[in-house]
Amino acid sequence: MTSIRGREGRRSTGRATGTGESGETTPIHARRAGGWTLIELTIVIALISVLASLAMAGYRTAVTRSREAVLKEDLFRMRDAIDQFYADREAYPATLDDLVVHGYVRAIPVDPFTSSSATWRTVPAPLDSADLLATGIYDVRSGSDRTALDGSQYAEW
Repeated sequence: MTSIRGREGRRSTGRATGTGESGETTPIHARRAGGWTLIELTIVIALISVLASLAMAGYRTAVTRSREAVLKEDLFRMRDAIDQFYADREAYPATLDDLVVHGYVRAIPVDPFTSSSATWRTVPAPLDSADLLATGIYDVRSGSDRTALDGSQYAEW
């Protein structure tokens, strides 16, 4: 390395230097050889924690929104199948399994909030004054007792 004489006659190597405790000149990297300070580590960990908590909240909301979309689609498909069943047979299905047996749906979907296909709540058909013994499923709702992101109950959808 070439050196250049400074104003005071000392040789300069072109590297940054600082003044040590005893007044001698030391390279800057020699003063900070110990690594991170405790306060720096604390600040970095706090920032990472805040960012991670924000990301988790957003992730949970996204998962709930996707489950709500699946629930809406499942309810739409089952209600459509019940209406088709009624239009074809002039009677409502006695059970949800009748929709599968007669080919209106391939399988009863799994409720995304209860993780079961057996928890759907069925709404009975209104009484017909011409045939008081006629029964069947008029509507279907979720079996979950949880509250949706919009504040409504999934069981009311």
